[in-house]
Amino acid sequence: MKPLKTAIVILNWNGEKLLPRFLPSVIENSQQEGVGIIVADNGSTDQSVSLLQEKFPQVQLLQLDHNYGFARGYNEALKQIDAEYYILLNSDVEVTPGWIDPLIQLMEDNPEVGAVQPKILSWHNKDEFEYAGAAGGFIDKLGFPFCRGRILNINEKDTGQYDQVTSIFWATGACMAIRANLFREAGGFDADFWAHMEEIDLCWRLKNMGYKIQFTPNSRVFHLGGGSLPYDNPHKLFLNFRNSLWLMYKNLPRRKFYKVLAGRMLLDGAAAFKLLSEGNVNGFGSVFRAHVAFYRSLPALRKKRKELRHLSSQKWHDEILCKSVIWKFYMEKKRTFQDM
Repeated sequence: MKPLKTAIVILNWNGEKLLPRFLPSVIENSQQEGVGIIVADNGSTDQSVSLLQEKFPQVQLLQLDHNYGFARGYNEALKQIDAEYYILLNSDVEVTPGWIDPLIQLMEDNPEVGAVQPKILSWHNKDEFEYAGAAGGFIDKLGFPFCRGRILNINEKDTGQYDQVTSIFWATGACMAIRANLFREAGGFDADFWAHMEEIDLCWRLKNMGYKIQFTPNSRVFHLGGGSLPYDNPHKLFLNFRNSLWLMYKNLPRRKFYKVLAGRMLLDGAAAFKLLSEGNVNGFGSVFRAHVAFYRSLPALRKKRKELRHLSSQKWHDEILCKSVIWKFYMEKKRTFQDM
């Protein structure tokens, strides 16, 4: 492929219904010199490929041989794309005029910034933040992610309360601009994650390398969300609980990890029994299986952590909440980031 300054890369899997709805806004609002749109098809079994070839010939199509999942799918696609910056974009995102420049300019002007996230609003309720990313991601001391504009299952209305460029802990994989050389240097996404929290893991590595992750309100996109698996889907629950343990073990200093593991065991156990009390037997099993999978994977995780040591220049970050977001939400009734 021809070298680009900015490659907008959409990983598609069976998105035949989503592409006609959302891709036109990307094409319309990305007509700039040095910007290319690539749809990497992740082994779709529907009519996505023929649709792209017939209806969107101006978009570059990159076909992967089968479904690699989100994390490895992007890794395989980006190996084949020569660009200075990548913008990773979900297939269910509607973009707005002028959305690209604020993301790229922030990195152009600030060499210490490794990745940038726009404001993520709900496609269904356009004055409300969307679950996956909102106004920038953070994490608490036990590894639970949350966002400015979204704490657990509570999404705030956007009233301009987070309209400042600011450092965050993680940028959402729904729409993330990242330096291509840093994506490669950090090792890309951890393919073993398959999906869910792989972007938090990548951002944590970038921060350990000394780079900043930032949010800008000057770029807005609207995310449909929930397009792959429902929130309480057993497989999604398994991935979320397992991957959360994985990313902490990989990126926290060893002593800190073992200090927080007891707290995680307690809260994950409580979550499992809550699911059981709601009649979600499969969900209860997902949490149990996630912990079993974590302990079984410890030898591989130790190897990964050892391999990452040479990249790490920082061990702790201001964007980690030194308290439990679960405690503050349920016991202190704190429902917004500002209250936290």
